[in-house]
Amino acid sequence: MNERQLKIVVVDDDVVMREVLEMRLRQWGYDVRLAADGHQAKDLIAAENPDIVISDVIMGDISGVELLQWLKAGNPARPVILMTAYGHVEVAVEAMKQGARDFLTKPLDYSKLKAVIEEAEKEVRQRWDAERLVAELEKGAGFGPFIGVSPAMRQVYALIKTLAATDASVLITGESGTGKELVARTIHQLSPRAQGPFVAINAAAIPEGLIESEMFGHERGAFTGAIAVRPGCFELADGGTLLLDEIAEMPVGLQAKLLRVLEDGRVRRLGGRHEYVVNVRVLAATNQDPTQAIAAGKLREDLYYRLNVFTLVLPPLRQRKEDIPLLVHHFLREFNAKHGAQVEGLRAEAMIRLTDYSWPGNVRELRNVMERAVILAKHGWIETTHLPPYIQRPMPGPGEKLVLPLGVSLAEAEKELILQTLKRLGNNKAEAARQLGLDVKTIRNKLKAYGIE
Repeated sequence: MNERQLKIVVVDDDVVMREVLEMRLRQWGYDVRLAADGHQAKDLIAAENPDIVISDVIMGDISGVELLQWLKAGNPARPVILMTAYGHVEVAVEAMKQGARDFLTKPLDYSKLKAVIEEAEKEVRQRWDAERLVAELEKGAGFGPFIGVSPAMRQVYALIKTLAATDASVLITGESGTGKELVARTIHQLSPRAQGPFVAINAAAIPEGLIESEMFGHERGAFTGAIAVRPGCFELADGGTLLLDEIAEMPVGLQAKLLRVLEDGRVRRLGGRHEYVVNVRVLAATNQDPTQAIAAGKLREDLYYRLNVFTLVLPPLRQRKEDIPLLVHHFLREFNAKHGAQVEGLRAEAMIRLTDYSWPGNVRELRNVMERAVILAKHGWIETTHLPPYIQRPMPGPGEKLVLPLGVSLAEAEKELILQTLKRLGNNKAEAARQLGLDVKTIRNKLKAYGIE
């Protein structure tokens, strides 16, 4: 946080009041300037650009409320505190309508004044932090489409640059939501193949019966429903780059055919007699540990070694939490523009919740959380209440317990624990799986068995 001393302008036609306030504010650690009326105040504020203004209401030609209107027209975010010896309710209401931070009556309660200033100071410093982060983003706080300056991401950027200059195969690994396809696109765009096509295929998203046709294409009549000739991904990516996403989800039988294409650069469509020579750079990606996928029989070892000339490992967001503030402000700008909102930033408490959270869905999950928060807040600052319940209260409180009756079966106890955890986390299965030490597929299978999902 920026530790610069805050500058406060005090406006009052009572010289004793000005001197007392100056002494108090300096004791509290503020840089203080004094003005005897509204005219002096305007000149002083224009020259000094203070962070906070404290003004009397009843003064000569220009009243405190009129000064407030002038201040808000110039800088609506600057906190203005009004004070008066004549505490009429109508004046106070009008001052608050015009945007006064607070309205205090004389004789001043200095402990209350100090609390009001400290609250305003907190907002000023949050705004400085937000402005600093926006300035960093505008200077380029990342690499290409990536946001982040952490050591882990700097290593990723350096490797992307190196790999883009080659034509070698690359295996990109990382949890879901870390940006594997974005890495592949960036390597393609920085490579000599940038003018060629970039084609991505997700092996986990295509039914097993269709994936071979998607990969290699088919001739008319090759199978029921093949009413026309259709080129596959290799032909579509000829001269460019092909990303095989979730490679460990590809049927093992098809992996053998893929290996052959990678070795000789020739593709034969389903039902076809001819082979086509293709010039394609292949990048592969997976969210699984490749060695575990091989051990589980999900990934052929020979294919792994063919694809794994280089491995690029994307760090999960929880291992680069120093990048979260930059990512947050990047998404704030994106969603302010998308939804016509005017959100300035996050309260310190909300930012702490975000940095404390484990982010099982990584940057993709953070992006969704920020879009939700911008829509709910609309303007001003994002509070903790604008965050999803499972982030507002990510871990059980010290007094929270799950009480089970004697005689309950182990299966019933497990069901109750899973359901209560999901309830506390707003039905966030990924976070529930993390807290229970399970994988998310197990949670989904359990819910299906319970007849809930």
